[in-house]
Amino acid sequence: MTLDLAHYPTLALARSPEQLRKLPQEKLRTLADELRQYLLTCVSQSSGHFASGLGTVELTVALHYIYNTPFDRLIWDVGHQAYPHKILTGRAEQMSTIRKKDGLHPFPWPPESEFDTFAVGHSSTSISAALGMAIAAEKEQSGRKVVAVIGDGAMTAGMAFEAMNHAGDISKDLVVVLNDNEMSISENVGALNSHLARLLTGNLFNSIRDGGKKLLSNVPPIKEFASRAEEHIKGMVVPGTIFEELGFNYIGPIDGHDINGVVDTLRNMRKFKGPQLLHVVTRKGKGYPEAEKDPIKFHAVPKFNPAEQALPKAKASKPTFSAIFGNWLCDMAKQDPKLMAITPAMREGSGMVAFSQQFPEQYFDVAIAEQHAVTLGAGIAKEGLNAVVAIYSTFLQRAYDQLIHDVALQNLPVLFAIDRAGIVGADGPTHQGAFDIAFLRCIPNMIVMTPADENECRQMLYTGHIANAPAAVRYPRGAGKGITPEVTMTALEIGKSRTLRQGQKIAILNFGTLLPFAEAAAEELNASLVDMRFVKPLDTAILEELKATHECFVTLEDGCVMGGAGSAVVEYVMQNRLKTDVLTLGLPDEFILQGTQEEMYAELGLDSAGIVSRVTDYLA
Repeated sequence: MTLDLAHYPTLALARSPEQLRKLPQEKLRTLADELRQYLLTCVSQSSGHFASGLGTVELTVALHYIYNTPFDRLIWDVGHQAYPHKILTGRAEQMSTIRKKDGLHPFPWPPESEFDTFAVGHSSTSISAALGMAIAAEKEQSGRKVVAVIGDGAMTAGMAFEAMNHAGDISKDLVVVLNDNEMSISENVGALNSHLARLLTGNLFNSIRDGGKKLLSNVPPIKEFASRAEEHIKGMVVPGTIFEELGFNYIGPIDGHDINGVVDTLRNMRKFKGPQLLHVVTRKGKGYPEAEKDPIKFHAVPKFNPAEQALPKAKASKPTFSAIFGNWLCDMAKQDPKLMAITPAMREGSGMVAFSQQFPEQYFDVAIAEQHAVTLGAGIAKEGLNAVVAIYSTFLQRAYDQLIHDVALQNLPVLFAIDRAGIVGADGPTHQGAFDIAFLRCIPNMIVMTPADENECRQMLYTGHIANAPAAVRYPRGAGKGITPEVTMTALEIGKSRTLRQGQKIAILNFGTLLPFAEAAAEELNASLVDMRFVKPLDTAILEELKATHECFVTLEDGCVMGGAGSAVVEYVMQNRLKTDVLTLGLPDEFILQGTQEEMYAELGLDSAGIVSRVTDYLA
C-alpha cells in the first residue's frame, strides 16, 4: 500500500517526524484525522492490531511534534498501540506487510527503525527502560529527553510500580504518559481538566510553587504546612495522589483526543525537571464505532470491509486448543468444586470466557501480574484447593522464580495450562513459545506433558489436575487435527508413551502437535513413530526397547532444541551408553521472526519434507 496524495494530503506532508514538526499546529487536527483513516484502511486490508492504535492517534502526533525523536527517546509499552508511530516514522508504505513474513515487525523493533528505541511486546517494561535511558541521558549531558507511554492495563503490573518507585527516589528527568482508555474516569475529562492541566504545567503555577518553596525553605513549620496544603488541594481535583507519593509530579487527566490540549501540555512539560506523569484519557477504537463498542473484539482483526461496520463471520473450523482447554475447565469444575482457575488478564485468549460466566466464584483474573498469578495458585494449592493457572508460554517466563520457589520447591499441585507454546505466527519473536519445555524440564518435581492432538490435550489436563504434583500441559496456538475429544476423562499413565508405527532403523520420537508432519515423514522413511507424550518423566523404557532394533533416534518438538525434549533423550542415551545416534529437530538457537506457522515450520525444516530431508542428510 502506498500513500495516495489525493486522499491523504496532510499525512503526505508528514512522512517523518522531521516533516511533521514543520507543520503549523493548526494542521494537526487534520493530520490526525487522515492518520486515523489511513490506519483503518491499512489494517482492514492487511489484518493486525487495530483498536489500540486508533486510540493513540492524537497522542502519537503530539509526542513526535513536541519531542525531537529519535534523538529524544520515545518508548512504547507492549506496542499494540504503535501502528500510528510506525506510519509517522517512515513506514507508511510498508504497513500492508506488518505481521507477515519478511514484513514489518508487529511491535516496535530497533533493527527496523531508529525511532523504535526499545524492543517491546510484553507488558509493563517501558518505565524501567525509560529510566535507564534517562540515567544515561543525564550522564551524557546532551539535553536528551525520555518519554515512556504506558497503558492503564500495563500499569497493573508490579514491574511498572517498581520502576516508578525507583524513578521517584532518584529523581531523574523522565516523562511517563499514562494512556488511560477505560471509561471509569470519563466524567473527569473535558475542557475543565484540559484547562487544569495547562495551569498545572504553565509558568505561572510553577513559578508560584517553586518561588514559594524557596521563600519558605528556612521556615520549616510553614514550609511543611504549605507542602501539605498543595498536596491536599491537588488531591481534591486530580486523581494522582498515588503517583505523587511515588515521587512523580502528576498532571491530568486530560482528553487524549484534544490534540491541541495534548500538544500544549507536552510543550510545557518538556521544560520540567524530575519525574513527571501525564494522565491522558483516550478511547480504544476511536473513530470506528464498532471498535469503540467492542475494543476486545477489535483488538486484533482479520481483513475486513470497514463499510460493513463489522468483522467477517468466522468460517466454521476445528476447535482451537484454547477452546479445548476452556471446555475441559468447565467440565472439570462441574465435578470438582475445589477447582480454582487463574489468568493474568488473558480470559478471552485462554478460552476462559464461558468458565468465568458459569463459575465466577472459582475464577480469578489477576490483571497483568504473572508472578502474582503463580504464587496465588501456590497459596490456593497449599490450602487444599486445586489451582489451575492458564498462561501463555512467553508470559510464564515472567514468573519463573515463582514457578521454582513457590510451587515446585514445595511440591504443590498446581496445574499450568500453557497456551501459545511453540511457533505462534504473526506476533513474532516476543511471543514465540520456544523455551517452556527447556525451562520446565530442569525443575524438580515437575511433570511436563506435550499433547499431540485435542483428545490428548483434554486427557492430559485431567491427568495433571489429579496428579497431586506440579504439572504442565503445553499446547499451541490455533486448531489441532480435528479430533473430537472423548467426553470421559481418563488419567494417562505418567511417563508412558504410545507407539504409532513400526518401522526399521529410524525411530522418530515425537513431542507434541508436530505429529502429522512426523507421521508423513515416518511413512516416507519407513521409520518407527512414537508419540512420547511426556517430556518429564521421560519414557526411558521405550528408549531401551527401541535401541535393540534401531540405529538412530530422531526427536521432534515445537520448542528450542537446546535443553529441550531432544536434549532429555540425548542425556539418557549418553548416560546409559546406548549405542544409538540421536538427531534433535526443533527450534534453532535464535529468535524466530514473524510469519505464519506453516511458513516458519517449512523454513525451519520441521514440516514433513524438512524432516525427511534433514534425516536423509544426517544419515548420509
